[in-house]
Amino acid sequence: MKDAVETMNESKRNKSEKKAASVVLSTYRSIADDFNCSDKEDETFEDAKENIIMASFETDLLASLEECCSVLHLFLNNKFQESKDRLLPWVDTSVYHSISYGAISFLQAIMTCNPVDIDDSVEALKRSIDVCNRFRRKSTLSNNSVTKIVKRPNYNTYTDEECHAELCYAESLLLRALVSFLQEENLIGFIKGGLKIRNCYITYKECAEILENRKWTNCVSKMHFESGVLLGIGTFNLVISILPTRVLRLLEFIGFSGNRDIGLQKLADGHKLSHSLRGPLCSLSLLLYHTVLAFALGKGDGDTEYARTVLEPVLKSHPKGVVLIYFAGRIEQVQGNWHKAITCFTESIAAQEEWRDRKSVV
Repeated sequence: MKDAVETMNESKRNKSEKKAASVVLSTYRSIADDFNCSDKEDETFEDAKENIIMASFETDLLASLEECCSVLHLFLNNKFQESKDRLLPWVDTSVYHSISYGAISFLQAIMTCNPVDIDDSVEALKRSIDVCNRFRRKSTLSNNSVTKIVKRPNYNTYTDEECHAELCYAESLLLRALVSFLQEENLIGFIKGGLKIRNCYITYKECAEILENRKWTNCVSKMHFESGVLLGIGTFNLVISILPTRVLRLLEFIGFSGNRDIGLQKLADGHKLSHSLRGPLCSLSLLLYHTVLAFALGKGDGDTEYARTVLEPVLKSHPKGVVLIYFAGRIEQVQGNWHKAITCFTESIAAQEEWRDRKSVV
């Protein structure tokens, strides 16, 4: 009996010693791993941080909106390539990064008229349309175009992401249609562009219905969406209204309609949403009409004093912005202040070096 007890005690001691040795060895290995892997962790920290940011853009609509607002400020401060570089990593996963990249590529194409830039903008906008389609509300029997005529959809069942994807889809279609006019300067290109613009027009009208009839729970999301709807509806009304009468009658026959006063009012309302993503774009649209289009098309209703009030806050935020300085020069030119106009145009030419062909516009 005594021998059995001693054997059991010996076995317990051996187990305790093995357990202690295991703990010591595990601790030693942990310390060694900390020393050996510290450099590797430092190297991968930035990659992990970028992955977290990417995940937030995929899942958080407001995060992507905030990032794109920062990119817009970069663009208005003439940092064109930097703004594209900021967007590029997420153009395949975020609707706002994708449409923003496509919009900058589109502006680069129309400013430089470089065939390579035009092709790049086409590819960027095609990708934007594909990304938007992934996030849009999936078409079902209850929300197809025929059913919508009979019964209005319940837009409260739409998520914020689906609403914004619909808006970005309309913007992508519009830019894709416009760039097609540059890419194919013939009748076929005109027809293709016209069909895309019609689809875009229908989508914008649905976005206006969403804005009016949906109960929004996030005011920031609604502000950004509203500014986009105001920009789209306002621009459509304004552009269609300044077309020749014969063309306007044809467009009205196939479903388009345009009212200049409504268009200008919508853009003015969007301009007041200065903290939204598309607020500054509404301001630029107003400036384009009141300083360039109204006089180039002989409408005679360009209001340069109003244009000055629109320009001042935007120019204050971006004092070196090449486009804004150009509009300042146009205001001075129309008002007969030639020396100030020449100074502004000269400053606009010298303000940036990235898109050199843009000088021909000035």
